[in-house]
Amino acid sequence: MAKRPEHSAPPEIFYNNEEAKKYSSNSRIIEIQVEMAERALELLALNEDESYLILDVGCGSGLSGSVVEDSGHAWIGVDISRPMLDIAVDREVGGDLILSDMGQGMNFKPGTFDGAISISALQWLCNADKTSHNPHKRLYKFFSTLLSSLTRTARAVFQFYPENAEQIEMVTAQAMKAGFYGGLVIDYPNSTKAKKYFLVLMTGGSAPLPKALGNEEDEKRISYIKKRDMCKAARGKPLKKSRDWILAKKERRRRQGLDTRPDTKYTGRKRSTRF
Repeated sequence: MAKRPEHSAPPEIFYNNEEAKKYSSNSRIIEIQVEMAERALELLALNEDESYLILDVGCGSGLSGSVVEDSGHAWIGVDISRPMLDIAVDREVGGDLILSDMGQGMNFKPGTFDGAISISALQWLCNADKTSHNPHKRLYKFFSTLLSSLTRTARAVFQFYPENAEQIEMVTAQAMKAGFYGGLVIDYPNSTKAKKYFLVLMTGGSAPLPKALGNEEDEKRISYIKKRDMCKAARGKPLKKSRDWILAKKERRRRQGLDTRPDTKYTGRKRSTRF
């Protein structure tokens, strides 16, 4: 079994110039990062008609930030690895970049962000890389300061790779202790390769968690989404208010866990002005 990166060295050392370049140029890694960032954005359940300011925690070379940007939102990225941030600068990403250790807290004004995402970073806080590091305290410091930096209706979504059930319990417990509501959404729980953990946190009180992906109905939806995306690439985005546009919007709402009317043959059909 391959050694987990967080067991090799602290993140600021592990992601040196060589590793940062490898990580940011591997097409398979890029594809996975983009997919997980898109899913994290869906789980934020943002209003599609508005633009928001999103915090990207552990932004790395800006792959997930670019997804936020492509979705019409502004973003600020935080990462502990200077080589990763240097690549983000070279890529000319649109977000502001900050060199910082998430375990030391998020030093932003209260209510700065409308949401936060994090891809493949949270598990690093579960390790004590220095004698002064206490994972429980660092997690609590991170979550409590993150909560302060978010608006009162915001969500924070963390895709991460827990090593065991104890890490899941530790991360969740510290998030709740800090004042968040929410819990774990596990996509494709029965798949070895596709299984993904998303910690979905809410600031404004308890609410039902979004539905996880992984049943037969979701498989059909994903097949539809891939087909739709291929058509988009060939012809451009569907016209606003067209049937395809409405179906795509309804699909995103379903994957965000929002109540959505079922599709019918009348969906998107123009109504006659005559009575």
